[in-house]
Amino acid sequence: MTKVKHSLIESTCLYLRLNNCKMEKIISGIQQMGIGVPDVQEIWKWYREMFGIDIRLFEDAAEAPLMTKYTGGTVHSRTATLALSMESGGGFEIWQYTSRPTERADFAIQLGDLGLYACKIKSKDVKASYEFHKSKGVTILGELSQTPSGEFNYFLEDPNGNIFNVVQGSGWFKDTKHPAKTGAVAGTIIGVSDMEASLKLYRDVLNYETVEYDETGNFDCFKGLLSGDQKFRRVQLKHKDEREGPFSKLLGPTRIELVQALERQPKKIFKDRYWGDWGFIHLCFDIQGMEALKKDCEAAGFPFTVDSGDTFDMGEAGGRFSYIEDPDGTWIEFVETHKVPVMKSVGWYINLKKRDPKKRLPNWMLKAMGMNRVK
Repeated sequence: MTKVKHSLIESTCLYLRLNNCKMEKIISGIQQMGIGVPDVQEIWKWYREMFGIDIRLFEDAAEAPLMTKYTGGTVHSRTATLALSMESGGGFEIWQYTSRPTERADFAIQLGDLGLYACKIKSKDVKASYEFHKSKGVTILGELSQTPSGEFNYFLEDPNGNIFNVVQGSGWFKDTKHPAKTGAVAGTIIGVSDMEASLKLYRDVLNYETVEYDETGNFDCFKGLLSGDQKFRRVQLKHKDEREGPFSKLLGPTRIELVQALERQPKKIFKDRYWGDWGFIHLCFDIQGMEALKKDCEAAGFPFTVDSGDTFDMGEAGGRFSYIEDPDGTWIEFVETHKVPVMKSVGWYINLKKRDPKKRLPNWMLKAMGMNRVK
């Protein structure tokens, strides 16, 4: 009788907590950066070698019927791979059109242009990562330098011309012994036209409440970038509290750096192009409590422009996804994961709808995803 009573109390507490959590938004971290590419497998091989992003969470070939708002009103087909690093950090959703060519910008993208300019990659030892990438013949943009907060960092370019900013990381999950000493996504650099308007989204809605620095001037670490010798205002944000949610331990802490050009009129990086074209497509957050987030976004002036509703089947994974646009039209995606593969070879999937949305998955379960490693 005592055991039954104890079980009933536990079940009641879990029920109450689940229902309370559903009423609030939970941002667990950056789930992934979407990268539009001409050849998924070719560039992913490079990312595995240079960053150690070698865990295939899912691979899917399908049409994208919910994205016609951003694909010229036409349903296009694509193939996509979501890849992670067990070191920690958000992943890459490597995305390739199969129904049309992947189009590049028809102008040279410069620092301060509006949109996702660079992806931050976390490192355990930035100097060691720098030497590794130099030894591999990677295109380094500029030199090893320091940020306004005094941390070492550098920029590099992948074979498709996308720019990555290697930065000092924290919140590591597992040591994979990769020679680059890097993890995965630790944040991004976003070009904005109005800093105060952008802060209303990234600081106030997405909970990057802490300003690490807010500096205006010319910066040595930008000098290797196109137009990097000009004057900019740069604001780096981080979240004050440790993130909660199923995957928060693996995704780790992240930063958003907003950069505003002060000496020229910037262009929109995706001007006259489709979502999914060449470059950084979107910044995607792993979240719980989509309805609460929707209300927060609408109240702040950032309504959902795409919403899958309920569970959207993504082949090996499933969940609800939505999009908003920042003040300059940069695409921000939210994913509330309902089903995710842990060990596909034995058909092991996690149903997250039955779990406490604030609770982290146990380490052993996250580590089991390492079984999906691709060499």
